Amino acid sequence: MADILRIGREHLGTHGAAALSLRAVARDLGVVSSAVYRYVSSRDELLTLLVVDAYDELGDSVDRAVDAVDPSDHRERFLTLGRAVRSWALAEPARYGLLFGSPVPGYAAPAERTTAPGIRVVLRLARIVDEAHAAGVLDDTAAVPPPESLGEPLGRIRDEFSLTAPDSVLARGLWVWPSLFGSVSFEVFGQYGPDTFPDREVLFEHHLALLAQTVGFHPTRR
Repeated sequence: MADILRIGREHLGTHGAAALSLRAVARDLGVVSSAVYRYVSSRDELLTLLVVDAYDELGDSVDRAVDAVDPSDHRERFLTLGRAVRSWALAEPARYGLLFGSPVPGYAAPAERTTAPGIRVVLRLARIVDEAHAAGVLDDTAAVPPPESLGEPLGRIRDEFSLTAPDSVLARGLWVWPSLFGSVSFEVFGQYGPDTFPDREVLFEHHLALLAQTVGFHPTRR
């Protein structure tokens, strides 16, 4: 299985997810295709294994980076999470594309297998924001209150994951999710063009600082 996943990752990088083939994996593994089918039943099954593998590696990378930061330095943990996402995405653009790029034609990821690993990063993000609110380091004075219609889904999220922050804080934390990954995706997928913003790290750090400020972090309040 480790060899199948390794070759699957290689093919993902060289041929793309849509062209993934168990026969090609078997060929590079040096066995007949029927041997691979004993372990992986279909192309979709291989894609699911690769999706879960990528989500887990991204989540592990984020956890290692955040856990290395002082738990009382909430802002730095927030920034570190964003940097860890970007670093992994730039190191693994094909696998990042499998998770956050265009859907693979004819493939639907099974929620019962991919949801838990898929929400690891956003859940870690929510917990960082929740802990910062509990520590009293977030500034709510300029917060835009969420619409009343978001109260029910935000309440379900709060209850399911044992969070304590009010709707106004949770909504800002969740806003970071698509904003962070949107910023990373623009860089990974070359949306800025070859000549615009030559120092992408400086641009990303500015985006990350803006996200931190919107959540309620300030550079002088950790």
